[in-house]
Amino acid sequence: MGRGTIGLIVIAVAILGALSSIFITDEREKVLVLQFGQIKQVKTEPGLGFKIPFIQEVVRYDGRILSLDTPAIEVTPDDDRRLVVDAFARFRIGNTEEEIRQFRRAVGAGGVRAAEDRLASILVAEIRAVLGSEDVTSNTILSAERAELMNRIRANADADAADLGLDVVDVRLKQTNLPEQNLEETFNQMRSEREREATDERARGAEAAQRVRAQADRTVVELVSDANRDAEITRGEADAERNRIFANAYGADEDFFRFYRSLAAYERSLRGNNSTLVITPDSEFFEFLDGAGMSGLTAN
Repeated sequence: MGRGTIGLIVIAVAILGALSSIFITDEREKVLVLQFGQIKQVKTEPGLGFKIPFIQEVVRYDGRILSLDTPAIEVTPDDDRRLVVDAFARFRIGNTEEEIRQFRRAVGAGGVRAAEDRLASILVAEIRAVLGSEDVTSNTILSAERAELMNRIRANADADAADLGLDVVDVRLKQTNLPEQNLEETFNQMRSEREREATDERARGAEAAQRVRAQADRTVVELVSDANRDAEITRGEADAERNRIFANAYGADEDFFRFYRSLAAYERSLRGNNSTLVITPDSEFFEFLDGAGMSGLTAN
């Protein structure tokens, strides 16, 4: 082999070695440089890096926020109404060098996939713990307080995931359903509650209507009573005025008043076409029908 060939080989090996010693860190990655399984470098900033060729290796992890869906699980809140829930989480590998080292020690060569499996177990445990606690009912899970529960789950999961070198950014409950075997029972219970509420509303309405009717009846009685009282007062005053007028008239001309009263009696007695009055001629009733009575009236 000639010297030229050997020189070319040396140059090629040198170039290959130089290229193997250079690596690039992308802004979306976190990079470890390992030597026989031991961490020698941690790269979190984008740019060029250097390693020992053929001895050290580069391991890359996705540094972006990642998503993880949990399997559907059954939980039993404090009111014993079982629910089936599933959630998703957003997480990322920690940004500090120590967190990245911790991540490598925790998952080893399994990488992100192994971390997802362990994080899913943490989330399932925390979802069961939080949603099954004494102060949580099914109504709480289905109400606006749901956000507070998710924050509690995220905080607890983030604390547990610190041993994996992970940051849990967010946790959300995707669906909250009733188990199939409980649906009919729940619907019947809801139907019974609505019927009870409707019965209570009808009872309250009937009670209010009865109060209104009683008040109206009382008002009618009071109005009629007041009207009758006023009518009796007016009638009494009219009778008193009439009697006063009669008394004044009687006092002014006694004979004329007696004559007027007698004519009124004749009118009442002889009312009708077939009225017949049988009376003796010398009766006082005919006092003003004979000449003597009329003569006395004329003289006065």
